[in-house]
Amino acid sequence: MKNIQRKAAKEFAVYWKDKGYEKGESQKFWLSLLRDVFGMEKPEQHIEFEEKVKLEHTNFIDAYIPEAKILIEQKGRDVNLWKANKQSDGSVLTPYQQAKRYIIELPVSKHPRWVITCNFKEFHIYNMEKPGGDPIVVKLENLEKEYYLLQILAYKENIVLKKEMDLSIAAGDIVGLLYNALAKQYKNPENAHSMKSLNVLCVRFVFCLYAEDAGVFKRHGQFHDYLMNFSARETRKAVIELFKILDQKPEDRDPYLKDDNPILAEFPYVNGGLFENEDIEIPPFTDEIRNLLLINASENFDWSKISPTIFGAVFESTLNPDTRRKGGMHYTSIENIHKVIDPLFLDELKAELDSILSLATDRLKKQKLQTFQKKLSSLVFLDPAAGSGNFLTESYICLRKLENQILKELQGNQVSLGFSNYSPIQVSISQFYGIEINDFAVTVAKAALWIAESQMMEETEGIVHMNLNFLPLKTNAYIVEANSLRIDWNNIIDKTRLSYILGNPPFVGRRYRSPEQTKDVAKFFTYKDIDYVACWYKKAADYIQNTHIKCALVSTNSITQGEQVTALWKELMQNYNICIDFAHKTFRWDSEASLKAHVHCVIVGFSVKDSLVKEQKKLYDGINYFLVDNINGYLMDGPNIFLENHSSPICDVPKMKNGNVPLDGDALKIEKEDLPKFKNCMQYVKRLIGGRELLHGEERYVLWLVGASPAEIKKYPQIYKRVEQCRQNRLNMKDKGTQKLADTPATFRDTNNPDKYIALPMVSSERRRYIPMDYLDGNVIPTNQVQTIPEASLYHFGVLNSNVHMCWMRAVCGRLKSDFRYSKDIVYNNFPWPTPTPEQKRKIEETAQGILNARATYPDSCLSDLYDDNIMPADLRIAHNYNNIAVLEAYGFTKSSPAFRSESACVAELMKMYQKIVSK
Repeated sequence: MKNIQRKAAKEFAVYWKDKGYEKGESQKFWLSLLRDVFGMEKPEQHIEFEEKVKLEHTNFIDAYIPEAKILIEQKGRDVNLWKANKQSDGSVLTPYQQAKRYIIELPVSKHPRWVITCNFKEFHIYNMEKPGGDPIVVKLENLEKEYYLLQILAYKENIVLKKEMDLSIAAGDIVGLLYNALAKQYKNPENAHSMKSLNVLCVRFVFCLYAEDAGVFKRHGQFHDYLMNFSARETRKAVIELFKILDQKPEDRDPYLKDDNPILAEFPYVNGGLFENEDIEIPPFTDEIRNLLLINASENFDWSKISPTIFGAVFESTLNPDTRRKGGMHYTSIENIHKVIDPLFLDELKAELDSILSLATDRLKKQKLQTFQKKLSSLVFLDPAAGSGNFLTESYICLRKLENQILKELQGNQVSLGFSNYSPIQVSISQFYGIEINDFAVTVAKAALWIAESQMMEETEGIVHMNLNFLPLKTNAYIVEANSLRIDWNNIIDKTRLSYILGNPPFVGRRYRSPEQTKDVAKFFTYKDIDYVACWYKKAADYIQNTHIKCALVSTNSITQGEQVTALWKELMQNYNICIDFAHKTFRWDSEASLKAHVHCVIVGFSVKDSLVKEQKKLYDGINYFLVDNINGYLMDGPNIFLENHSSPICDVPKMKNGNVPLDGDALKIEKEDLPKFKNCMQYVKRLIGGRELLHGEERYVLWLVGASPAEIKKYPQIYKRVEQCRQNRLNMKDKGTQKLADTPATFRDTNNPDKYIALPMVSSERRRYIPMDYLDGNVIPTNQVQTIPEASLYHFGVLNSNVHMCWMRAVCGRLKSDFRYSKDIVYNNFPWPTPTPEQKRKIEETAQGILNARATYPDSCLSDLYDDNIMPADLRIAHNYNNIAVLEAYGFTKSSPAFRSESACVAELMKMYQKIVSK
C-alpha cells in the first residue's frame, strides 16, 4: 500500500511541476491530490470550494474539508507563502494571516483544526491548536517521500465509531448496571473482601456471557439456559455450583453429574485461574439482577463482537471515580494506544512483512515468512502499570493479525485435515506481562487477553480451515497484582528475555498523592514536585541497562516542562545513558470510557543509547512527524540542555520579581462598587492588579497605607475599620508566620511599589501567540498573581513581546493543564538576550512603542480581547510583526536563516546561546 501511494505521489508531483495558477487550476489540483494520492472516493463530496465569507466586502475561502476540519488558502505558484502582501482593505497579511481572518467569520463549529496554505509548489500546514508554532512545510518536489505529512487531508476528526466500539461501550453500560445492583446486596459493601469479590463476580459473568455468544461454550445461550432453570432465590446457589464446575477438569468431576444435572455437566473446563477462587463472597440475587443477566446482558446483547481493548477500559469505569482519581488512571482509546505501539514496534514489523511479501521467489518468501513468524513469537512485552490491560491486549491483537497474514500467505488455497494436536499459531498471550496494583483491573486485564485470544483464534480458523479448541485455556496471562514501584521487575520477567516496555503509568501531582505514593516518589527523587509518573521512567531506565529493550510511556506533559525536565531527564540522560527515540508533543488524551479523562499528555519512546548506531529520531506534532538528529528533554529538536533554577538573570537585564503577597483576608482590598465609600481619602487608594485584572481589565483597588502615620489612619473610620479587620484576619490564620503579620495590619506582607514596571500574568492561555503584558506605573499595585520587572525599558518590553521570547517560553515553561505557566527562575532568568547595536536597540524601542500605540487605539478592549488570536486587530498584529523582525535582526538571525522563520530552529539557536553563556 505504501509503495502504491508513494508512486501516486511521485506521479502527481511530476504532472503538476511548473503548473498552477490560483483560480483556474486549484480545484483540479486538490481533487486530484485527494483522489489519486490519498485514495478518497468521490473527493468532490468531501471538499468545498469558494465558500463565501463576509468581511468588509464578500470574500471566498478557496477550499474547506469539513470532515478533517481543514481550511485551504490557495495562491498562484509565483506567490511567496512567507511574505505579507497588501490586501484590498489596506492591511498587509501573509496567506496564513489571510486564512485566519476568514476563520473569525465562520461559525465556531467550522473553525478549522488545520490551515494549509499552498502555491502549487509548497504546502504549509499550520496546527491551529498550537498558535505560533512552525508550519510543516512539504515541497511538491519532495511529495514522493513526504506525502504522509499530508495524510490529515483524508483524516476524519469526528470518526464514526465502529460497530465493535459501540458494542463495547454498550457492554460497559450493562456491566455498570449489574455492578450497582449486585453491590446493594452485600451485607457490608465497604468491606475490602466484599468489593474484591464483587469485582471478580462481574468479570466471571462477562466471560460466561462472551463464551456463550462466541462459541467458546458448546452451544449458543448455554449460560442463559442454565440460569433460566432457577428462581432469583435459587440463583446464588446455582452460580456457586457453576463456577465450581468451570474450574474442574472432566476427570475430577462427580462421575454421576451427567445423570444428576446434565445441563451443568455440559459446561467445559476453563483453566487459567479465572474460576479457581471458591472463597469469593456471592450475595443473594434479586429479580432485578436475574433480569439484568438473562434479558439485558444475554437475550438482548451479543458479546461476541466486543473489542477487548476498548471493553477493558470501559469495564474499568465501573470503579468509583474517586478511586480512579487517587490511582491516577486514565482510560485509553485505540487511536492513542497506537500512538505508542506503532512507532515503538508495529511500524517496523509491518515494514518488514511488506518487504518479505514483495519478494519474487516463493521459496525464499516462504522461508522468510516462517522466520518472521518465529520472530513474532519471540517478542516479549511488559506493561508495568497495566490497568485493564488495553496496551497489552491491543499489542497482542496486532501481533496476531500479522501472524494471520503470514498464515494466509503460507496456507494459500490448501485445506488442512486432521492435526488435532497441532496449532499453526505461535504468538501467545504468554508473551505479555503486566504489573497492576488494583485487583479488579488485574482480573479485567486477564479476561480481556483471553477474549482477544478467542477472537483471533476464530480468525485463524477461517484462514487455515481447522477447528482449534480454545478451551481449556492453554496459555496464561501473566498479569501480577503488585505495587510496580516496590517490586523487582526481574521477578516478573527477566530483562534478558524482554523486548519492549510500554504503557500508561498513573499521573498524580504532588497535591493529590496519597501518603504511600509520596513514599514511592521519595525512593526515586529528591525533587518533591515531580509527577508520580516519573518514577516509572527512572525504574525503567535502571531496569533496561545493558539491554536493547525499547520503552514507550504515556505521561503528563509536565515531565517535559519547567523544572521537571532537569529533575528527570538530566538524571536519565547523564547517569543512565538514556536517549529519546521518538516522542509525541503535548496533545489531549481521550478514551472510550463514559467518564473520559481529559488530560494533556506526551508520549516518550526511549532506550539505552547505542553509540555505534546513528539513527534519526521521530518527533511527532499531531499525527505527523519530523525526522531529527536528537530529541531533548523538552521534546525539542536540539541539544540536551537542562535549565537550572537561577535566582538572577544570566544576562545583564533588570531582575524579575513576584508581585506583592497580600495575606489580608481581603480586608485591604476594595471592590469597584465599594469605592465611593473612600472618596474622601482617595490619596490612600490605588489600582490593584493581579492576573485576572491584568488580562480582563477588571477594576479592583487597594488601601495602600505604606508611610501613612497612625494619626492619618485613625482620621478615616472606614480605613481604620479595614486595618482592624486585617489584623483580626491574620490572627485567625493557622500559619504562625501570617499571625506575626498581625503586628503590621496596615499593609500587605510585601510593600513593593515600583515607579514603572512591566507586568505579566503567571498563567496565560496556550491559545495566545503572545503572553499579554503591560507597562505600568506606581499608581498600580501588583499582587503575587503577576510577575513584575521594575525599571524595565521599552527595549526590554520589545524583546519580551517578540516571537523569539515567546517560542523560548513555549519550549521551556511549565504548564497548568495546557496553559503557559511563566516562571522567572526558569523562563526569564535563563533567557539568552541579544547584544544589539545602538541602532538595533533604538529600532526595538520604536517597535515596542508601536505595540503600545496600536493597543491604545482600542480603549474598550482588554488585553485578553486584543490577544485573542481569532480577533487580534490587524494593526496590532502588524506592530508585533515589525517588532519580531527588529528583535530577530538584533540576534543576528537574517531572513535566510532557519531561525528567522522556524520556531524550533530559533529555540535550538537560543539553547546554543544559553550553553555559551552559562559555560562562562
